[in-house]
Amino acid sequence: MITLNILGIVNLLLGTLTVLSQAFIALIVIFALVPGSRGTGIFRFFSRNGLKFAFYVALVATAGSLFYSLYAGFKPCDLCWYQRIFMYPQVLLLGIAFLRDDIGIIDYVFSLSISGFIISMYHNIIYYNKAATAVCSLGGSCTTQYFAAFNYVTIPMMSFTAFSLILLFLSLKRDFARKAGAI
Repeated sequence: MITLNILGIVNLLLGTLTVLSQAFIALIVIFALVPGSRGTGIFRFFSRNGLKFAFYVALVATAGSLFYSLYAGFKPCDLCWYQRIFMYPQVLLLGIAFLRDDIGIIDYVFSLSISGFIISMYHNIIYYNKAATAVCSLGGSCTTQYFAAFNYVTIPMMSFTAFSLILLFLSLKRDFARKAGAI
């Protein structure tokens, strides 16, 4: 009989998505620095569909965090809760914006993502340096390692990557809308 290890499958899936997302971010940034590359088909594709991809990232990040706390029983630390505060509304806001192709939402969601990005960056600094902090005194520990996919992808790293990816997709969409004269 085959026994499925759902937690292991989710860890591997989200860890793989995180690594692929980081590689994608690096490639897009490098690609953007090459003169004339912003007019290529792939760059236009991701720019045109930025709201859709940002929505997908927010949806997967939200589902992942709910899975880890509700199914796996991982206790979120205070910084995790703060990051959730900035991620969860994005599913609804980006979902509506994607369905309506409403680029007016970008500034609002961008501010949520910047806030979450800053908190997740701070969380990673604390996590990887195993620093003690008063911020995580109420909830779970900010340095608890529940798993590490590929020896470095942790829950704080996933959050940092998700916020980074959303910011990238929103920036691409904003740039595309400006060039199209929609902003």
